[in-house]
Amino acid sequence: MKKIEAIVQSLELQQVMDALVDIGIDGMTITDILGDDSEQGRSVTDRSNEDVGYLLPEVRFDLVVSNQRSMEVVDTIAQAVHTSQFGVGNIFVYEIADAIRISNGDRGDAALRAPAGKVTPVRNSAVA
Repeated sequence: MKKIEAIVQSLELQQVMDALVDIGIDGMTITDILGDDSEQGRSVTDRSNEDVGYLLPEVRFDLVVSNQRSMEVVDTIAQAVHTSQFGVGNIFVYEIADAIRISNGDRGDAALRAPAGKVTPVRNSAVA
């Protein structure tokens, strides 16, 4: 199993979500974060107009997928946000030793599969 962590610009949230749902990936955690954007040389100020560095709003996608699907997921995310500009984002891939579904004790790849009766998410065009 692999954990895939993708950090992308906030504007790309819906685009990445849609691309992942298109390939059947609907289990993910999405977190609003602040990222270092020094590659683009932009500085950010806070409400008091003081320079607070190069932190800009981004989103982080965390997914755990089977080894067989990991490269497909990485390629899908990369294609969804691809540009030739710096600062578009990063994707990290980690090895996962085990996964356990707390509700029923499923382990490994079985813990990654949707439980019976799970509803597939509907795309929300209002998110972003």
